[in-house]
Amino acid sequence: MLKAGGAAVMSALAPATLAARRLFAAVGITAKVERAADLAALGAQFIVESVADFLIPFASDADFAPHKARALAAPLAVRGCNSFLRDPSLICVGPAADHPRVLGYAATAFARLHSIGGEYIVFGSNSARRIPDGWTKAQADEQFVALLRAMAPLARRHHITIGVEMQRSQECNYLNYIEEVVNVVAPVAHPNIRVLADLYHMRVMGDTPEKLSAALPWVGLVEMAERGRRTLPGVDGDDFRPFLEVLARGGFHGPMDIEGDGTPEQLRNAFATVAKQSADAVRAARS
Repeated sequence: MLKAGGAAVMSALAPATLAARRLFAAVGITAKVERAADLAALGAQFIVESVADFLIPFASDADFAPHKARALAAPLAVRGCNSFLRDPSLICVGPAADHPRVLGYAATAFARLHSIGGEYIVFGSNSARRIPDGWTKAQADEQFVALLRAMAPLARRHHITIGVEMQRSQECNYLNYIEEVVNVVAPVAHPNIRVLADLYHMRVMGDTPEKLSAALPWVGLVEMAERGRRTLPGVDGDDFRPFLEVLARGGFHGPMDIEGDGTPEQLRNAFATVAKQSADAVRAARS
């Protein structure tokens, strides 16, 4: 159940009703920017790079300069970045949490992403948010909400959306279900702090289309991979349409990032699969 106060936030942040010509604003893929030309030819519309490896917030501006040049010259925009808080010194919850260090790192990451025209950062970061032994979930929630509240104005200053991602329990012991993510995002009540609905993690953990529907007022981003082997859409034939129809009915028009890799044929088929299933979902939502 969503925590008290969620209804007010839902009213403030609810998306528009279905009216767009297509479901997603764009469909991209997690990949190195050096692959942009090949991926554009296969159907990708943007790239999701790595905060740790591409934005390199602990490195100097001079070290970042060649990365920036590659991004600005690429045929696809680097619209987002994942691998946010990978360094072991960046800790979000527990007695060793170091929010000032996290926020300083985040401010550099946001500024650099904005400088190349990027728009969002995926906040998965399982090691940074893992609850240590002897620490309660309630304590972690209090710390995490406080961190998101402090991060929100930094994100707004640089026009960056933070997408907090649920992760399967095999990877992290905190924020495993979409409802749990809503319960740390909703109290922040800030448009730059949103839920990233990862359809791979959700389906592994048993989150249903109904759970996605309840969370939809806070969902700003979507990621997708097949459930069984975390493969590209179309490899194992997963049907994402029940979730896509929820997004269509709710008027979601944000970016979707495909996770995974494969042959050129598999990649081309992945984008075609997402387009076909999205079109089917929009038709079903309008019927």
